[in-house]
Amino acid sequence: MTVTDLVSYEDALATYDPVMGLEVHVELGTKTKMFCGCSTELGAEPNSQTCPTCLGLPGSLPVVNAIGVESAVKIGLALNCEIAEWCRFARKNYFYPDMPKNFQTSQYDEPIAFNGYLDVQLEDGEIFRVEIERAHMEEDTGKSLHVGGATGRIHGASHSLLDYNRAGIPLIEIVTKPIEGAGERAPEVAKAYVAELREVIKALDVSEARMDKGQMRCDVNLSLRPHGVEKFGTRSETKNVNSLRSVERAARFEIQRHAAVLSSGGTIVQETRHFHEEDGSTTAGRIKDNAEDYRYFPEPDLVPVAPARAWVEELRSALPEMPRVRRNRLREDWGVTEHDMQSMLNAGAVDPIVATISAGADAAGARKWWMGELARNANEQGVALDELPVTPEQVARVVALVAAGDLNDKLARQVIEGVLAGEGDPDAVVEKRGLKVVSDEGALGAAVDEAIASNAAVADKIRGGKVAAVGALVGAVMKTTRGQADAARVKQLILEKLGVEG
Repeated sequence: MTVTDLVSYEDALATYDPVMGLEVHVELGTKTKMFCGCSTELGAEPNSQTCPTCLGLPGSLPVVNAIGVESAVKIGLALNCEIAEWCRFARKNYFYPDMPKNFQTSQYDEPIAFNGYLDVQLEDGEIFRVEIERAHMEEDTGKSLHVGGATGRIHGASHSLLDYNRAGIPLIEIVTKPIEGAGERAPEVAKAYVAELREVIKALDVSEARMDKGQMRCDVNLSLRPHGVEKFGTRSETKNVNSLRSVERAARFEIQRHAAVLSSGGTIVQETRHFHEEDGSTTAGRIKDNAEDYRYFPEPDLVPVAPARAWVEELRSALPEMPRVRRNRLREDWGVTEHDMQSMLNAGAVDPIVATISAGADAAGARKWWMGELARNANEQGVALDELPVTPEQVARVVALVAAGDLNDKLARQVIEGVLAGEGDPDAVVEKRGLKVVSDEGALGAAVDEAIASNAAVADKIRGGKVAAVGALVGAVMKTTRGQADAARVKQLILEKLGVEG
C-alpha cells in the first residue's frame, strides 16, 4: 500500500481509536559485551571483536556484565519501575543468520524492572502518562550486510556478509503497556515519549542514546479499533525506527494504512513492517511470531540475578535530576517560555547552553549563539550541535568579547566561522582576521565626518527632524570601517555632530 492509497488521517480518526505499544532498545555504553569480555568499541574491522562465547561456539559459557545489570536497575528506577528481587535470563529461540547461537539471551516472564511509567510533555504543555510494562536485559545480534540489490535489503541481494562484532552488545528493551486514549495525538505522544526517554537515558549516563547511530531504536506497534469497542485490533510492528520524526511518521502512516484496509473490508496481518524515510511509508516484513513460537525457557548457563535491596536504594539515592524537572528549573532560571525550551531541546542545545553558562557566559548570550549561528551551521552540515568543532568555552569567550564591546554581532559571526574552520580560539581568530571593533574615537570621528560630508542631503534631513534617516549615515560609516564599528556608538556620534537629540 502506497501513500496515495491511504484514507485521510481525519477520516481514520473519525471511525477508529488507535492503540499503540512502543518497544525501545537502548544500547548500553559498557566497555565489554553483555556475556563476555569482548570490546564494544565501534569501527573495528568486521569480526575482530568476537570470542567463542559471542559466536555461540560449543562449550563456551557466558558471564553477566555487572555494569549492564547496574545500568538496567538505574533505568528501571528512573522510569518509576519496581525492581525485581529475583530475576533470570531466558533463551529466545529463533533462527536468523546474524544470531550465531540460534537463540538470543534475553529475559521473558521475569524482567529486572516492571510496572513503571514516564510522564511526557506534549507541545501544548499537556502531560501524558505512558505506563511501562517492563524493562529487561538482553543482547544484540550481529549485523547483516546485503549486497547486490538496489535497496540494501535481503530481497534482490546476490549475497550477504555477516559481522558479529555487534553480537552480544548489551541492550535494555523498554516496553510500554498499551497506550490508549491519545486519539489524534497518538503520533505526537509516540514522538514525545521516545524523546523524553532518550533524555532520561542520557541523564543516567548509561548510553549516548544516539538514534542516528543505532544506539537507540524504536519498534512502533499499532492497532485500530472502532469507537466504542474494547477489544484491541490486530497490531503491526514497524521495526527499528531511528529518529524522533520517523517515530511520529510511522505511527501516523500505520493509522491511515490500517484504516484503509479495515474500511475496505480487509484484514490486518500481524507482521513486522519496514519504515521508509523517503516518503514516510511502511512495507511488509515477516509474519510476526507469538511468544510461544520463540519456545522460551530459562537460560541454564546463567545464575539468577538478585539485586540487593540496599544496593538498589543506594542507586536510587544517586539518581541525577530527571530531565523534565531539570528543564522546568532551567526554564525558570533563564526566563524563557515552554515553547522556547522545547525548541532548545529539539535542537539538542540545552546541554551546550548549560556548559556555556558554566564557562562564564550569561544565559541570553549562550542561547543566542547556540540557537542562532551554531544551529544554522549544524543544520547546513547535517550534524548534531555537539558534533560541531566548537567548545562551550569558546562560545563563552565570543559572548564575553561582544559584551566588552570588542566585537559586534557581525564580527562575532565571523569569529565563530573561523573557529569552526579550525583557525583557533576566538582571540586567535580575531587577531588573524583583524576583526576587532574600531573603538578609537579619532578614527570613528573621521569616518563620521566623511559620511556626513558625502551625504549632505541626508544630513540636512536629520537636522530637519527626520532622525530615522540616520540609518543611511550609520550604514556609510559601517561600510568605511568594514563593519568593525559599534553601530550604536556611530549613531550617537552622528547625532552629536549634527546637533540632534536621539
